[in-house]
Amino acid sequence: MNTDKIYAEAIVNEYSKKSATKVMQLKKLDKAAKMPAQIFTYTFGIICALIAGTGMCLCMGVIGDGTAVFMALGIAVGIVGFIGAGVNYPLYKRILQKTKDKYAGDIIRLATEIAEEN
Repeated sequence: MNTDKIYAEAIVNEYSKKSATKVMQLKKLDKAAKMPAQIFTYTFGIICALIAGTGMCLCMGVIGDGTAVFMALGIAVGIVGFIGAGVNYPLYKRILQKTKDKYAGDIIRLATEIAEEN
């Protein structure tokens, strides 16, 4: 086995221009269809977790002076954060379905072309 030849071919493949294959285009379209929903879900989830945590801190007296007013405020803020976290998954599914519908025609066309080639 000639390791020099294998190494040289690996270097050539690394530096040569790569043409966009149909499979690579299909992966890019799939990623473009799923990315907006994922970005929104992670961002909204983090924000809701921070809101819920702030509410818990208010309830426990870490923030504020620990009076009943701050405890009630903490409960209200915490409930808002928990409701937001609970709504996060249905929002994700709705956004994902909309973006999938947007890219469905191109993805299906490209996938059928790939399937017919093989």
